[in-house]
Amino acid sequence: MAFSYKPLWKLLIDCDMTKKQLMQKTGISKSTMDKMARGEMVSMEIIDRICSALSCKVDSVIEHIER
Repeated sequence: MAFSYKPLWKLLIDCDMTKKQLMQKTGISKSTMDKMARGEMVSMEIIDRICSALSCKVDSVIEHIER
């Protein structure tokens, strides 16, 4: 499976929020944020924390990429 976090990066820009601010608000570690920056998979718990913190749906954070 391949996923992209581009929707999240766009959402952060729209919210005028940095990755560091998101990390602080959600308690996500730097290593997890680095994984997301590289397009690697993270747990659904992380996605849930992001969605809760930003009051958004999953498709505002990740998108499925067809290979």
